Amino acid sequence: MTTKEELYGQIRNAVVAFEEERVKDLTRKFLDEGYDPVEAMVKGLSSGMLDVGGLFEKHEYFVPEVLMCADAMQAGLDILRPRIRKESAEHKGQVVIGTVQGDVHDIGKNIVKLMLEVSGFMVHDLGRDVDLNRFGEEVQRTGSEIVAMSALMTTTMVGMKKAVQIIREHNPHVAIMLGGAPLTPEIVRLFGGDGYAQTVSGVLDEAMRMLNLFRERKSGGLIREKREIVYVEDES
Repeated sequence: MTTKEELYGQIRNAVVAFEEERVKDLTRKFLDEGYDPVEAMVKGLSSGMLDVGGLFEKHEYFVPEVLMCADAMQAGLDILRPRIRKESAEHKGQVVIGTVQGDVHDIGKNIVKLMLEVSGFMVHDLGRDVDLNRFGEEVQRTGSEIVAMSALMTTTMVGMKKAVQIIREHNPHVAIMLGGAPLTPEIVRLFGGDGYAQTVSGVLDEAMRMLNLFRERKSGGLIREKREIVYVEDES
């Protein structure tokens, strides 16, 4: 019997090599061995895409290779999704999630969405290239406690500032988590966000912290000073 660690590595390497059929076979084998599908997602598929991101940054991979790797990862996710069960039938909270306007990169967003759903959150997925106003409108419609926004490009991440302002106008208590390759904790603070998860594995801990932050605000335990958030137009 192949160990979990061996299968993690094989799935990870197959994603990096954009071997879609091999990813499918290995993912099915992982499940047939009785291992946890969430671990296959985090330590196999997601880790593989993190490696791909590193290769892209070093200019060893380019957009065509990244897209093929993404297809391979998605093929594995499609197999895992029906086997992943939520930890609790009762929702922990609600999350509005989406990729900001102008940005069509949604690989990371889709992984985060699945991890949140697995952990018992109800997720309202707005998709990619989302009009900034829609985040605030969806918060108002659903009464969600958390908004999670992502961007993969510096030219689109600046829109998060405006989106944060819009969301706060709809609900000043909502907790806002920002993510994406170009962001840092400092940028998140500058944009007015409340949370940032540098890795996929840290998303769940950060989401629970966001949920507690929302509850503190709503109960009056934490008062946040209102401040003007300036939207910086991209000059490129």
